[in-house]
Amino acid sequence: MSAMSNLYRSRDEKVIAGVCAGLAHRFDLNATGLRWVVALVTLFLSGIPLIVYLVLWATLKERSTAGVTDV
Repeated sequence: MSAMSNLYRSRDEKVIAGVCAGLAHRFDLNATGLRWVVALVTLFLSGIPLIVYLVLWATLKERSTAGVTDV
C-alpha cells in the first residue's frame, strides 16, 4: 500500500478544500495550527507550499472525518 493511499482530504472539517484538515486528522495534529503554519510558510517561501496544496487538492480523495479516529 502506498503512502498516498493513507492521505485524504476532509469532507466535514474543510475551510477551503479540506487538505489541511485531512492531513491534521491523519497525523493527529491541530487543524487550525496546521492551517496557520501552511499560510505562514507560503508567505515566506514565495507560494511554493500553495502549489503543493493545489496538487494535494487535485490528487487526494475526499473522506468523511466526522466521528472517525485514526490510531
